[in-house]
Amino acid sequence: MALVAGPEVLGFRVPTESGKALLVWGLEEGAEHSLFSAFSEFGLLYSVRVHRNAAVAGPGYYALVKFYSARDASRAQRACHRQRLFQKSPLKVCICTRQKAFKQQVLALRSYKCKELANYYLGFNGWSNQIIMLRNISGFDLENEELGGLLERKCLKYLCVVEVTLPHHGICTRGLGVAEAHVENGRDPLEFVMKTGNVQKLAVEKALSGAFQKILLIVLENGKVAVEYNSAQEESIDSLTDEELRGLIQINDLSLEQLNLEEEFLSDFSFDEEHLLEGRQSN
Repeated sequence: MALVAGPEVLGFRVPTESGKALLVWGLEEGAEHSLFSAFSEFGLLYSVRVHRNAAVAGPGYYALVKFYSARDASRAQRACHRQRLFQKSPLKVCICTRQKAFKQQVLALRSYKCKELANYYLGFNGWSNQIIMLRNISGFDLENEELGGLLERKCLKYLCVVEVTLPHHGICTRGLGVAEAHVENGRDPLEFVMKTGNVQKLAVEKALSGAFQKILLIVLENGKVAVEYNSAQEESIDSLTDEELRGLIQINDLSLEQLNLEEEFLSDFSFDEEHLLEGRQSN
């Protein structure tokens, strides 16, 4: 596969596009850490997942290595295919392409992944964030209402607005996050305090991720990075009052399972047949 030519546009989304994932097989046991270190030299990695071979394929392991940049993935494939790197036997590496014709679901990056991506391309001093608002919208006042007077089961809801600033690029965006959780025993002060802290943290994380969704990174071939505002994600929260923000909120049920990173399945990908045939012939 040829190297990606021209500028590459990266959003703060889970990378699902073709050409950003590598299939690595012929791995020996305990290679996950070495695999991550070796492929990290070519660019920022979204994930590295190692799996045991199916019984029909014989002993050994394979991995799916996912980059944010298709250019980085291509360079890694060219440099690592048929190389021993960190083990005695050579690795086989090929680029994966999505074989499903329908549009892939676009998932926003978790807040910590947004920070990793921003630090890698913009630098630690290239961006900053601050909480503009963190408000209890549960319908009751946690400070003034006695815990003993609360119902056995309460739904905590918090709204957060976070602002992300890129001073070197003159860009400022805001994101809105809403989180909720049920308190099973409203008369238990410890449970109430812990659930409140967790809900506040989740609201902040969702708002930070939302602010990053409005930023596009333009990575040039020489490695320099430009930034553009993603107008497709534009919202009006910059000029809204607190009461207007309340009207804008749409409460979404969000379980912890929905927050986990998506699973990768080999059936979602197709592979470079030339490299697969080379791997079979060399076994």
